Amino acid sequence: MTLAASSKAQLDGTRPEGSRDEREAAAQVREMFTRIAPRYDFLNHLLSFSLDHVWRWRTARRFRTILMRPRARVLDLCCGTGDLAFALDRVRSGSAAPSASREARRPVIGSDFVEPMLVRAREKARVAQRAVVFSAADALHLPFQDASFDLVTSAFGFRNLANYEQGLREIARVLKPGGEVGILEFSEPGSGVMGALFRFYFRRILPRIGGAISGDRQAYAYLPGSVAKFPSPAGLAALLEKTGYAEVRVASWNFGSVILHSARRA
Repeated sequence: MTLAASSKAQLDGTRPEGSRDEREAAAQVREMFTRIAPRYDFLNHLLSFSLDHVWRWRTARRFRTILMRPRARVLDLCCGTGDLAFALDRVRSGSAAPSASREARRPVIGSDFVEPMLVRAREKARVAQRAVVFSAADALHLPFQDASFDLVTSAFGFRNLANYEQGLREIARVLKPGGEVGILEFSEPGSGVMGALFRFYFRRILPRIGGAISGDRQAYAYLPGSVAKFPSPAGLAALLEKTGYAEVRVASWNFGSVILHSARRA
């Protein structure tokens, strides 16, 4: 799939080809991830050369100070099959004070609106015996009370929201004052050799491999298109500030192809 070309769509939210509004965009995203759920983990690791594990672990480590607090409430949005939620739980388990028992630690919560993804996440949690709770939720209409979380994260899922500003405002709503947000996303590197190599792989090679293995060429053509239309690192930082966040920080990895935005709710 490709995205609508208007600059307005770049800031409003994802628009898969054929979607006319937010409702249709969200429905298409849900259907697409439902289709690719069976091969999602395998392709994530294959197409990223397993670097996706590293990026998620770095993200979890970035919030170690919060995770050290056993009673801190943590929410991972658009969690997919749960890999970032598990990384957060591992950091929390390793960072907790010796006196904090497993029972005393509040579980990490992972939420997604694609049920087949959650089915796989729950099975992974069972096999690995991780204390992570997974629940169905729309990131634009979260079923949580105001000011109820100390940390909200999202890895490679925020880009798929139909309304970025509403998504950030909803995160701010459920964050406690002073709580933090972390958004890990792909980004297109600038000019230069590495940028050219990234674009060639991301636009030409990745969609073909992903489409062939998953049997869903449209879904893996959507990925590079959605990244191209996603706000730049500076653009997302500005949107965070606009929606009430302070201390916005931007970390760039893999020659600028992976970006972690972190900020504090003012």
